[in-house]
Amino acid sequence: MRKKIVLFSLGVLILFLLTGCVPGDGTYTASKPAGFFWGIWHGWISPISLIWGLFDKNIRVYEVANKGWWYDFGFYMAIIGGFGGLSLFRNKTSNRNNK
Repeated sequence: MRKKIVLFSLGVLILFLLTGCVPGDGTYTASKPAGFFWGIWHGWISPISLIWGLFDKNIRVYEVANKGWWYDFGFYMAIIGGFGGLSLFRNKTSNRNNK
């Protein structure tokens, strides 16, 4: 039981630490736009940003003050790579048995 409480507490702590850099929080401006690596980060945390954006109208999934194409490339690379990785957890042996 104690192990579950510690793991839950660590999970909540990590969640709060990772959401400190969400898009739309006012950190980025036209003079200091978000770049490629921030695009990757914002793509990875986009599900959290989406849920958080329901409660705070200033939080967005996508940073509008960005450097353009490089931010977009990083954002979409993280979206496709991050969510496409879920297919690694599927059981591939069940498809072979059905044939």
